[in-house]
Amino acid sequence: MNPLRRQRLVLVVFIVVVASAGVGLLTYALRENINLFYTPSQVVAGEVPEGVRLRIGGMVVVGSLTRGADSLARTFEVTDGAGTVQVNYTGILPDLFAENAPAVAAGNLQGAVLIADEVLAKHDEDYTPHEA
Repeated sequence: MNPLRRQRLVLVVFIVVVASAGVGLLTYALRENINLFYTPSQVVAGEVPEGVRLRIGGMVVVGSLTRGADSLARTFEVTDGAGTVQVNYTGILPDLFAENAPAVAAGNLQGAVLIADEVLAKHDEDYTPHEA
């Protein structure tokens, strides 16, 4: 084989191997940071994999919001009409969070309860701030 062709072949093989290793490492690093979105009915049906971080979205059930007496612990239920999931959250809830309003909670599922570390309140496209 011609030395110039051999050198080019080695260079191309090296680039392919390094690029493949880079893509593999990037994929491995990013798989820990994904948040899969599920509905409460999927959680109730058992379609959620165990031990992964996930997000659950739906409407906050009226009358389900309870607050700890001397802590920031909050418990509420989220429903999509077909299933209901209890959410435990410790922290300050967003200003737009309310019963009978859409919300998204992110965290880990323990049994049938979501232990949330983040709660987001959704609003429609016609949102106006309180000051307006």
